[in-house]
Amino acid sequence: MSLQTSEFKQILRKIAVRIQEESDYLSELDRKIGDGDHGVTMVIGWTAITDKLNELESENDLGIVLRSIAMSFLNAVGASVGPLYGKAFLRGSMVAKDKFELNHEELVKFWSAAVMAIVELGNAEIGDKTMVDTWLPIVQSLESSFAQGEEWKASLELAVVAGEQGMLSTKDMVPQKGRSSRLGERAQGHIDPGAASAFIIFSTFVDAYKQLRA
Repeated sequence: MSLQTSEFKQILRKIAVRIQEESDYLSELDRKIGDGDHGVTMVIGWTAITDKLNELESENDLGIVLRSIAMSFLNAVGASVGPLYGKAFLRGSMVAKDKFELNHEELVKFWSAAVMAIVELGNAEIGDKTMVDTWLPIVQSLESSFAQGEEWKASLELAVVAGEQGMLSTKDMVPQKGRSSRLGERAQGHIDPGAASAFIIFSTFVDAYKQLRA
């Protein structure tokens, strides 16, 4: 049930690999409604995370690990996504402070804290055509499953479904935040790249977790 620091590091590395693999896809999405660099930007951020994890190979305090990668992502990425994910990992690190593993409840709190940091800093809500359209349904699903006593692996699978539905819903939205909002209705018909990368991050987390517990 619990996820140890070493396992969390493994999962973060797998996310970094997956972001690299999907870089062209993310940039292609961004070319349709933005600057076309979202894939590159995310690769830069996650490469910085990987480099920091290599430096922290012997560090077992998960709070320190998360706080360190938060600063690495923030320093590496100057775009708006940098502060958002930097703040997310920083807020999540508070849940993991002085801990060497996180149990089911703590993992839900980690994701909740991280996502609420994104919501607060980005001042976005569901329907604005941003990463929040993916992240908030994920967290709401996790919290609901936990409250109902759902088994952890099943909770994760339900959250992936919720996140995917949220991501896909952005296709028909008119953006309310960020550069893409200047396009207005011309942005309709395209999935938000931030929502897509958010789904990649969480779905990879879940896949990696399931592999560890297979």
